[in-house]
Amino acid sequence: MIAGFRQDRGQTLPMYVVVVGGLLFLAFAYFAFAQAAVARNGGQSAADAAALAAAQDVREELTDGFFDYLDDPEAWVEWLMAEGDFPGDGYQAAAAQLADENDSNLDGGVEVTEVNGYPAFRAKIETRFTVGDSVIPGTESTRAKADATAVIEPRCEIVGDSDSSELIEIDCVGSGIWRIDPKTPIEEMVDPPEANDLFSVHLAE
Repeated sequence: MIAGFRQDRGQTLPMYVVVVGGLLFLAFAYFAFAQAAVARNGGQSAADAAALAAAQDVREELTDGFFDYLDDPEAWVEWLMAEGDFPGDGYQAAAAQLADENDSNLDGGVEVTEVNGYPAFRAKIETRFTVGDSVIPGTESTRAKADATAVIEPRCEIVGDSDSSELIEIDCVGSGIWRIDPKTPIEEMVDPPEANDLFSVHLAE
């Protein structure tokens, strides 16, 4: 009886080692997938931040253009509706800075595009951090890539015949009606609308 018990125990031990080894491998594999998910999420956050930074930079330019051209009825309407070409390339630097702050690099710069007829900015990034060491070969040098698109949408509508040179009236979602004297310099205006009153910036769905 004792000899038989010892023989059974000797056969069970290798099986136990195999099972435990398999479970440990699965645990390490799940950990590797978790590492990859964290890297992807970090990369996506960096892409989101870069795209939003580009759009917000252009939103500031649109706002400045709107006030700079209040004496030109055709021009200020284009600025307010976010139409036409965007001057400068400051949005590229703004996107690169936010990507850098998230330990990532822009991959090819920011692409200017459209979403539902509105100006949009697509940023692609590659992280400087890797997935890290794991039981899956190659992860120690694998970097996450991601992209995101941010959209600028005008928030205001022109009220009545506001293309005259006497008074500009615009009705903006969330902030109400603004009455602007085009002959008054912006530095002399009392509580003029700000960029987020005139335009919204959000990530494309």
